[in-house]
Amino acid sequence: MLFTQLSRCLHWIPGITWRKSASKKTIYLSFDDGPIPGVTPWVLDTLDRYGIKATFFCVGENVARYPELFEQIKTRGHQTGNHSYNHLRAFRTNPDDYLANVEKADKLIGSSLFRPPHGELTYAQFRALRKKYELVQWDVISRDYNAKLSPDEVFDIVRKGVRKGSILVFHDSLKAEKNLRAALPRSIEFCLAQGYVFDVL
Repeated sequence: MLFTQLSRCLHWIPGITWRKSASKKTIYLSFDDGPIPGVTPWVLDTLDRYGIKATFFCVGENVARYPELFEQIKTRGHQTGNHSYNHLRAFRTNPDDYLANVEKADKLIGSSLFRPPHGELTYAQFRALRKKYELVQWDVISRDYNAKLSPDEVFDIVRKGVRKGSILVFHDSLKAEKNLRAALPRSIEFCLAQGYVFDVL
């Protein structure tokens, strides 16, 4: 069973959050793959500048390497989530090893939220993980990590995709940094201009 951004037909499955309630004009901004020196601090400063909070789905090995950055995320009022310890691809990892990897990250992150790297989960992994975690996917993924896309194209994805209750994903990673730095402020300003407010998951 594929749980990707293309699997709109799966949004009804209990135990997976793709989008929050559309009753309010709220967007749920999230970041995957950090914390990373130079990138995560810039994201935190940017969020502070606009006075908004976000949810950071952290990779366990990055938390282990940069615990001070992880603490900054929390002390500055943001929410954290589990993104596995080694950013594993679920389809290439046997279920027991995958679950052990998530639990290894949980010892450092301690969150009830889990987002699978690449949006991948097998049905067995899904059944096991939903007993402990709220599984969070997304409504709009910016694709800031795609080097073939320009910052304008990344912003366009956000501009055209966001709606009430959207869970929006950027990445505080080196791979995404160029697009992130250009597109994130524009995306925030666009959403604010449209009357949206930001909240954590």
